[in-house]
Amino acid sequence: MDRAQKEKVVEELGQIFASSGVVVVAHYTGMTVAQMQTLRAKMREVGGSVRVAKNKLAKIALEGQPGVGMGDLLKGMTVLAFSEDPVAAAKVCEAYAKSNDKFVILGGAMGNAVLDQAGVKAVAAMPSREELIAQIVSCIGAPASNIAGAIGAPAANIAGILKTLEEREAA
Repeated sequence: MDRAQKEKVVEELGQIFASSGVVVVAHYTGMTVAQMQTLRAKMREVGGSVRVAKNKLAKIALEGQPGVGMGDLLKGMTVLAFSEDPVAAAKVCEAYAKSNDKFVILGGAMGNAVLDQAGVKAVAAMPSREELIAQIVSCIGAPASNIAGAIGAPAANIAGILKTLEEREAA
């Protein structure tokens, strides 16, 4: 790789570190190409991506970026999994690590916070953006349906009383 290519890689990695909600660093020693393709496909499904890069270039790209302390994790055969959604990449990596013992999560970064293995696991346990939106919508929708029921209830009660009075008069 010549100098221009290295500079391009450093620039691309810098953009990844700056724009990603979460970056997960893992060892992938012994994984087959098919296993790596499976991981990449799972990451694409959630809007994330996987990148293998030279550790030295990744450390250079980390300089001045959020999560600069993550550079200590970049030793050996490492892979970077990242997504804009702060939870998606961590969820996919955590699930994949359970099914593949050759994929070992080392840690990562979420904004300026550097995460260890337990930190990545904690982030993976959080609800995703879509799950949070669904919860908020249901919370907002529930009071509205209660109000509609409360407004409709007196009318239903009056109709029931009138029907009872009509039945008494008819009898």
